[in-house]
Amino acid sequence: MKLSTGMTVPIHSYKHDQKLHRIWKKAMVLEQTQTMLVTANYRTRVIECDGRSWHTKEPAICYFYNDLWFNIIGMLKRDGVYFYCNLSSPYLYDGEAIKYIDYDLDIKVFPDGDYMLLDEKEYQDHSRQMNYPKEIMDIIESQREELIRRIELREKPFCLSDIEQYYELYKSLTKK
Repeated sequence: MKLSTGMTVPIHSYKHDQKLHRIWKKAMVLEQTQTMLVTANYRTRVIECDGRSWHTKEPAICYFYNDLWFNIIGMLKRDGVYFYCNLSSPYLYDGEAIKYIDYDLDIKVFPDGDYMLLDEKEYQDHSRQMNYPKEIMDIIESQREELIRRIELREKPFCLSDIEQYYELYKSLTKK
């Protein structure tokens, strides 16, 4: 299903056991290509699976892929752009929301390009509890390596010019 620039949609994150993990109430579509979807949000309400909610604090540009097992969130903070990368299933849009399965492992990238692997224990625990298939674990491991390669080489969106262009587009669309 095709999304159009300027439309707003929710984002639903699930866990492997098909339980809803987190909802972003709205994100604005900036671009959709054959393999990538780019959205933006700012001060959007996020609802956790336990019912708690909070609002995002800074503008974010989000990259979802239908052929890669990760998504990337670029957060525009005062001291630079931070990236939060989720190892996840490719996204799908079913007319209700942008949806993906979160596979726990995350990578945080700092404005200077340094990065940190996060949630490895959670990944190990969930892989046992939810019986992640070996094929999925192999994909997650290879995609983590691909993501690290892109971070280290500062490929898009880690080169920042992409984020800046999408943020300008987002600001122009929100003024309309």
